[in-house]
Amino acid sequence: MPDFEPLYTAEEMRAAEAGHAADELMERAGALAAEAALQELHGATEWTVVCGGGANGGDGRIMARHLEAKGKQVRVVDAASGSGKLGEPDVIVDAIFGTGFHGTPRTDAAGLIERINAHPARVFSIDVPSGVDASTGEVLGAAVEADATVSFHGRKVGVVVAPGRFHAGRVRVADIGLDPAGTEHRLVLPEILHSIPRRGGRDNKYTSGHVLVVGGSPGLTGAPSLTAAAAFRADAGYVTVAARESALPVLEQRLLEAVKKPLPEALGDEAADAVLELAKKASAVALGPGLGRDDGARTLVRRLLAEIELPMVVDADALYELEPMAWGGPRVLTPHEGELKGLLGHDVKERRLAAVREAAERFDCVVVLKGADTLVAAPEREIMVAACGLPSLATAGTGDVLTGIAGAFLAKGVEPQRAAAAAAIAQQRASVEATQRAGLVASDLIDALPRALS
Repeated sequence: MPDFEPLYTAEEMRAAEAGHAADELMERAGALAAEAALQELHGATEWTVVCGGGANGGDGRIMARHLEAKGKQVRVVDAASGSGKLGEPDVIVDAIFGTGFHGTPRTDAAGLIERINAHPARVFSIDVPSGVDASTGEVLGAAVEADATVSFHGRKVGVVVAPGRFHAGRVRVADIGLDPAGTEHRLVLPEILHSIPRRGGRDNKYTSGHVLVVGGSPGLTGAPSLTAAAAFRADAGYVTVAARESALPVLEQRLLEAVKKPLPEALGDEAADAVLELAKKASAVALGPGLGRDDGARTLVRRLLAEIELPMVVDADALYELEPMAWGGPRVLTPHEGELKGLLGHDVKERRLAAVREAAERFDCVVVLKGADTLVAAPEREIMVAACGLPSLATAGTGDVLTGIAGAFLAKGVEPQRAAAAAAIAQQRASVEATQRAGLVASDLIDALPRALS
């Protein structure tokens, strides 16, 4: 089984369609759209198909013909007229804009989209919800809120990456007979976890991966505890936690299996020397959970980033005021949107793909932008998208869990971008495997990790 599924931009779809008769592709697309809609929206008898003037509208008109052939009552509305009535259907089909749309809908189109969204009928979009940029997921104006979307040939980037993903509803892929093609974005599949080494008969606790967690301050002991526990559950054989000395009594109570090492309260150069010595026995480092943001912490972070040659996950407080620098070894930065905004100096919420790509190039390392769609970018490489988790992941501490999993995979020698993508999938699968759906907390993910990885 493959580890990835291609995600297509508008340009990549045009390349895939080149050399094929447009009318034949449209006929297949319209028929498959009708089939997908009937399977998704059971019991609907009255349909209104809103058609734009381009190929997407053509798909909609052919879909309408196939719906009528199935005995459905169908009204076709010309979006260009601006005066078509939606009626009182069970389903509205959105065939206004296709994959070539970008920017902001014109006033008349925006008004039509708003009328569709306000209508009580269920909504089915063809290829991508109108108003969503198929190549980026960006939404700069009005956009259709679909209950389901059919995506031809392959998923478009815009139905997987936020904010577009939140407009698409359930997504079905319809094969219209095109050959697979290379893409700049790839959806990470759970099968990637099969490529992560697991402990074998010849392994011992050191060869299974030794993760050094650097973090933990008074009042912030939960973060390194979650990271260390997650590293163990992600199959690391040995975990050491280096924390401020005053935090150690709590860590001793919370962590049974991990080795704890005290660091000077002021951190700084003395603490950096101590961590550098500990790193000689480790195979990966997780830096930042609960570390604090004082001057001593920033000095420690800068030295460790510059001098440790091991692969390192950099999260939480270690990202604070971080500037591009010469890394001592492979680095994986794992910011959420707020932290990435701090690193780049501008908002990233509406332009997630562009932002994570900018960060990977600027910091010359792997960057993981966390979210419902976790984006994993590396300089001059495809962007990987992990998007199989549940909304329950939106709770404090889940980022610390991700850091521990990524640290464990790096400690096993997995290439950094693949390790980060696999860690995101493992965390997301744990949200599905966890017995708690409502009220899930981060430690529930740790308990579910062995099931997710198996």
